[in-house]
Amino acid sequence: MISVTFYKNDGGFSGYEFSGHSDHAEEGFDIVCAAVSSAAYLTANNIIDVFREKADVTVEDGYMKLTVKQAERAPELIEGLYRHMLQLSEQYKNDIKLKISEV
Repeated sequence: MISVTFYKNDGGFSGYEFSGHSDHAEEGFDIVCAAVSSAAYLTANNIIDVFREKADVTVEDGYMKLTVKQAERAPELIEGLYRHMLQLSEQYKNDIKLKISEV
């Protein structure tokens, strides 16, 4: 199962953490893992490379954590990622678990 934690403070969403594998299908054919990974990377790339906001990112096999240091547009991008993950988690209930953590 993929566990996704979204971090939120008074200014909105401030980061996210993805861990695990969905095991929905064999590696290389897992549409859930592909959708989740693609969305997480797209959001991180937009925050850092397109909007040039400051963030710490850690990536390992089956793991990604992003923490925003400078949050001008990042909270809205992360909220978009949250809404996307919410829809995916409703469609793939046994593969994705969401949580919001107040920081």
